[in-house]
Amino acid sequence: MSPQHETNDSSERIRSGATALGVELGSTNIKACLIGPDHEVLASGSSDWENQFVDRMWTYSLEDVWSGLQAAVANLLDDAERRHGVRPATVGAMGVSAMMHGYLAFGADGELLVPFRTWRNTTTESAATELTALFGHNVPLRWSVAHLYQAVLDGEEHVPQVDFLTTLAGYVHWRLTGQKALGVGDASGMFPLDPASGDYDRRMLTAFDELVTGHENAPARPLHALLPRVLTAGEEAGTLTSEGAALLDPTGTLRAGAPVCPPEGDAGTGMVATGAVAPRTGNVSAGTSIFAMVVLERPLKEVHPELDLVTTPAGDLVAMVHCNNGASELGAWADMFREFAAALGHPAEPGDVYGALLGAALDGEADGGGLLAYNYLSGEPITGLAEGRPMVIRTPGSRLTLANFARTQVYGVFGTLSLGMRVLEGEGVGLDAMFAHGGLFRTAGVAQRLLAAAIGAPVAVGHTAAEGGAWGIAVLAAYVRDGARGPLAEYLADRVFADAETDVVEPDPDDVEGYGAWLKRYSAGLQIQRVATEAVR
Repeated sequence: MSPQHETNDSSERIRSGATALGVELGSTNIKACLIGPDHEVLASGSSDWENQFVDRMWTYSLEDVWSGLQAAVANLLDDAERRHGVRPATVGAMGVSAMMHGYLAFGADGELLVPFRTWRNTTTESAATELTALFGHNVPLRWSVAHLYQAVLDGEEHVPQVDFLTTLAGYVHWRLTGQKALGVGDASGMFPLDPASGDYDRRMLTAFDELVTGHENAPARPLHALLPRVLTAGEEAGTLTSEGAALLDPTGTLRAGAPVCPPEGDAGTGMVATGAVAPRTGNVSAGTSIFAMVVLERPLKEVHPELDLVTTPAGDLVAMVHCNNGASELGAWADMFREFAAALGHPAEPGDVYGALLGAALDGEADGGGLLAYNYLSGEPITGLAEGRPMVIRTPGSRLTLANFARTQVYGVFGTLSLGMRVLEGEGVGLDAMFAHGGLFRTAGVAQRLLAAAIGAPVAVGHTAAEGGAWGIAVLAAYVRDGARGPLAEYLADRVFADAETDVVEPDPDDVEGYGAWLKRYSAGLQIQRVATEAVR
């Protein structure tokens, strides 16, 4: 088939709406992805945004949500016209994904009561600790219920006015469709779910309501009335309204009427984007944060503060190792080296500098040459740190070379993650395949190889890894468009990944031994982080 015919076929698919649109609000990028009936990417767009640290809280403004989404969608429409000669006016289905957890509290008038508190905030330790003991279920600091109860404990005046709580994906979905709904995976990061019912755990809801009774600023209504309804993958969660279409595309090109799948968190769409939704599969997503998702065959024996219990978009139980700090510090060093190259009169593209730095890591000593690197821009609950101080540490006997420095920085991205993964090993959790995705894995064979050493398991990277969650939520929208025939795992295996190509890297014994030695020093050096957070303000 000639390229011209391919273009004509794609043009007709876009014109007829035989497509699915996914949008995802990540921590540093907002992405839009349009896929065809074979799940191939037809067009994409993105815009940059950044969180703000305001009044000691990490936040994003709702104005930036919409300006960023509009920019990403505008870029997608332009990309479709440039590549296929047609601007999409309709889509067969669509979906919204975004960073999980956090706190978005709205009053009865639909107005935001306090600025959005993101997953990155670690101010809820008292609430999370008390709720974990009350429920007998780990409640991480970033979960929505922890933020709500901490606001109760802190006497925040807005709490009695709360009429609706949701996540970022749930908020955008609400504005696009008018529906207060949430996909089961994202909902499981708001409040614990009952695996049997697929809904919020009733016993724990009652326990929470009894706990806050008597508090002067308790919520005015029971908690279940404040939470979005829970839906599983394949269910229709409303349609794009005319108001929603105008929010996405103020030019009026994009029309209303498309069915919308349940909104999901970035963890859920990462599982879909890697095809890792069946038991004994897992995936690692590396961005501003880094987390591993492992689909369980059975519930865990004990409650572990290092492990979140969430679900796949289909409702299957997942153990999540979530680390607040991912590749941002590595990216900051790459930016500095780019500035240095420019100062020498050799300007370079960011991707080239990043690739050179990652490539140098392969030449480093297996144990990092005695160097340590901590990527803690914010607090890290897994290691018990409320705040972080990025740092590089070496002894007089360390070997400071570019290769060792680069390898240590990559190790630093995986350090906290591997500590959490070792808890899963202690539970005897089986894992047949671990898939990786995110920008860190675009440079072939580097981060993938070192991650295999860090977790002691083979790591696969597919050719869709760089598309990420925007493509994943577009696939979930296509699942709705196609009638959700068969379980999600079968749909992905048979319809999406049947012919997918993956590169698998086995752990290298020397890397595994070297990383183990490095991790031992890393764990001991965490005390330096604790002192630094007190000494350096």
